[in-house]
Amino acid sequence: MTTTPQTRTASSKVLRVPPADPATAAAHFHRRFAFEADVSDVHADTESGAGGFVLVDSRSAEAWAQGHIPGAVHLPTDEIAARAGELVAPGSVVVTYCWGPGCNGATRAAYAFASAGYQVKEMLGGFEYWSREGFPVEDSAGTRQSPPDPLTAPVAADAACGC
Repeated sequence: MTTTPQTRTASSKVLRVPPADPATAAAHFHRRFAFEADVSDVHADTESGAGGFVLVDSRSAEAWAQGHIPGAVHLPTDEIAARAGELVAPGSVVVTYCWGPGCNGATRAAYAFASAGYQVKEMLGGFEYWSREGFPVEDSAGTRQSPPDPLTAPVAADAACGC
């Protein structure tokens, strides 16, 4: 009697839910751009003066003192409902940030601003990726800049990530 070895078929964890059709996927990813901004794009706009938005640091006073993005407005999330109008002109587009990708503080802040009637985006990567990409950081001692972390950004001054 001849036996045939059983064929073992691995089940894909990635494909256990099939991907959306291309048109649905394109619409989904396009919608994300309406809600999110990349650290590099925020930096490029602040450097070029393109702006058009108010950058808001939603962290605590202690976190702000440790370092923040130059030109950002400090408004902790729990104070947005009460103080947004005095620090951010009504009708402004707001970009929120918090610590980093492991924190949803910028999402909570974006929700608070949207609930207060502002157009808002969340800066992906937060303060962590801003500083890891080698962009300027300000504190009471002044402005400092670290070299880019090679795991998050190209280290050559004239290099771009290409994404």
